[in-house]
Amino acid sequence: MSSKVRGHSYECDTDCPDMHTHFTRCNSIKVESGCWVLYGKHNYTGHQRRVPWLPVTFALYAYRLRIYERANFQGQMLEFSEDCESVQEQFRARDIYSCKVLGGYWTLYDHPNFRGRQYFLSPGEYRKISSFRRITEL
Repeated sequence: MSSKVRGHSYECDTDCPDMHTHFTRCNSIKVESGCWVLYGKHNYTGHQRRVPWLPVTFALYAYRLRIYERANFQGQMLEFSEDCESVQEQFRARDIYSCKVLGGYWTLYDHPNFRGRQYFLSPGEYRKISSFRRITEL
């Protein structure tokens, strides 16, 4: 994990049926044959989301994200391959309207310094911001 990322963390090497003791918004996580399964409620209940597990040796250069200042990949583009504390400072734009995830899985935040609502993006094209899904919607 990047040293720039802030907040609570918990490391485990087995299933964890109740994350409530560690986090307020993550209730349970289970690893099944190379895939993380995230649950909305404790004891592996509620909405679930499967996230592929990537080995530690996965090449960091494979993580790539392109963001655009307009919908449909128009306007100024900026590419990332690592954490960025403030896209607004680097991008000189107030909002992101589309993006392409070229490699890896990314979490975007509403506010600088990894704060605010989170949006989980898997590889693919997101032509407009309404196609982003908040983590609470997963």
